[in-house]
Amino acid sequence: MNKQVLIAGGGIGGLAAAIGASRVGWDVRLFEQASQFSEVGAGIQMGPNVVRRLQAWGLQKPLQQVVALPGYLRVRSAMTGGELGAMALGSEAVNRYGAAYATIHRADLHQLLLDALLTYPSVHLNLNQGLDSFSEADGVVTVRTRAGKLIEGDALIAADGVRSQLRQQLLGDGPPRFSGHLAYRALVHQAQLPKRLRAHDVTAWLGPRLHGVQYPVRRGEMQNLVVIIEGAIPGDMATWDHEANLDDLQRALAGSCSELLDLIGHVPEAGGEWRLWPLSARMPVSSSSQMAHGVVALLGDAAHPMLPYLAQGAGMAIEDAAELQRALAMDDLEVSLRLRRYALNRWQRNARVQARSLRNGRIFHATGVMRWGRDLSMRMLGEKLLDLPWLYRGDGSSASSL
Repeated sequence: MNKQVLIAGGGIGGLAAAIGASRVGWDVRLFEQASQFSEVGAGIQMGPNVVRRLQAWGLQKPLQQVVALPGYLRVRSAMTGGELGAMALGSEAVNRYGAAYATIHRADLHQLLLDALLTYPSVHLNLNQGLDSFSEADGVVTVRTRAGKLIEGDALIAADGVRSQLRQQLLGDGPPRFSGHLAYRALVHQAQLPKRLRAHDVTAWLGPRLHGVQYPVRRGEMQNLVVIIEGAIPGDMATWDHEANLDDLQRALAGSCSELLDLIGHVPEAGGEWRLWPLSARMPVSSSSQMAHGVVALLGDAAHPMLPYLAQGAGMAIEDAAELQRALAMDDLEVSLRLRRYALNRWQRNARVQARSLRNGRIFHATGVMRWGRDLSMRMLGEKLLDLPWLYRGDGSSASSL
């Protein structure tokens, strides 16, 4: 009889974990508190380290149908519009790292993973069934759904997001903290933008206490826009996704170059709307015990929420799932030891990405002398600063390119 893994969370991390477990013969019961599987947000950048793992799951063809493949990563001054540095992507990324650097609509990636998961007969999807708590005894984990139903399994993977309730039971370390940064997000139709404002590359705009990012998604038909500013959460705001006021964003960008302001102002005309997300964070993972205890493990944002300054939040969840797959396949080990192996092989890389994301946030939003030094270094070194071999090579073998 196959072992059974219980997975909390129907987002990208939960679906990826379910695919990984299914591929090595585990029965999967996935629990999602919402009434349907869906994903909010807009775009995701996927470095070669992420694309290789999706390819290894046989997802190259469906990826090709929905991704955009930007030619360059460009860094520009939000104040002057001038280019500070650039790195070639496209075929150059394939040559260096064995896979493309791709950009994708979050909903497209979510659907792609869900479609792949539904091909496994050993998967049972449970909607309207969030998990409240768990208990563990004699190598068996029992979860309680919010409806009070008790379900047993051989392992529990908590992939239920940055505010994971299961994490709180496992670690008791309180909620994540507000980072002091607010993300304005929008998704627009490229054809409805003036040609000068359409995105073919990934472009980061750096300014004092703010930065913006734009890139194509959905085969280049749409453009994802994110502007992150430093500020406080308004007192009447909840903790997730909210309607945003364009006037507030334009005031925050006062003094920025005309091209960036023009792009921001065109969002309503191009079929988009601005949404506002307060960004939460935790300190980097400090040990493997923060990712697994007994037959319970954390994955993705439940384990290591990432600020978006390295564009690796979804990527680290997918890497987690690939490592979970390898660990669950170790049939000669007890399940608790398999999950310990998973945590040991993941926590340091996740901590490094978390730390680098925090550092990048300070660099992106630099003021004064630090900003001047950043711009000078970028102009002098350019690609040497932007290329991250330790990140994009990752661990494991490469697959064929997109």
